Amino acid sequence: MAEIVRVYIDGKECLAQNGEYLLQAARENGIYIPTLCHYEGVKPKGSCRICTCKVNGRLMTACTTPIAEGMVVENNTAEINEMRKAIIELFFVEGNHFCPTCEKSGDCELQALAYKYQITAPRYPFLFPTKRVVAEYSRIIIDHNRCVLCKRCVRAIKDAEGRSFFAYRRRGQHIEVILDKRMSEQMDYEKALEAEKVCPVGAIMARRIAFTTPVGHRKYDKKPIGSDVEKIK
Repeated sequence: MAEIVRVYIDGKECLAQNGEYLLQAARENGIYIPTLCHYEGVKPKGSCRICTCKVNGRLMTACTTPIAEGMVVENNTAEINEMRKAIIELFFVEGNHFCPTCEKSGDCELQALAYKYQITAPRYPFLFPTKRVVAEYSRIIIDHNRCVLCKRCVRAIKDAEGRSFFAYRRRGQHIEVILDKRMSEQMDYEKALEAEKVCPVGAIMARRIAFTTPVGHRKYDKKPIGSDVEKIK
């Protein structure tokens, strides 16, 4: 039987299994820690940094930090929230996110986080980079203007042999997600829809799908992000 330990998140005593990641332990105790790159059931990456908390006085990503007995965590503080807000703003200015014309508006996790942290205008200048929209694949479209390089598609979308359909190409400011040409021909429509669901933004869309759920009736149109966790406090 797994050892149960006590951790303290914003002063609240929480019980969870020793070694469990802080993000999951918090959610099991009704505490919401925001994230963009994490996807349930997939090995955590810690790439977006939005889940960063202070753990025993040190900044650490909640999705990759195992809990231990007596751990003291600062999550919902002015300092941490301001840091998260700055990170979210950087995602917006480093890409081309035109929410009113995006099919995933209302289902987009980045957009929902912007609403949660009451971002009206980023403090940083927009870069307006020139990025591609790739429509050469038979099942999906990749819009690099919206991609936040969370690597969820690379880590989660695999074939029966465990090979990833997606990969990173290039480095630095030129890095982008690509779909393996050969494997793209093996991708069926169900896998394309799965890839669309895994993507937290509107960077991956299945072909021939547009506005299947009307704006105003989508996931984050009704309830703010994290409310499914916070309601069980």
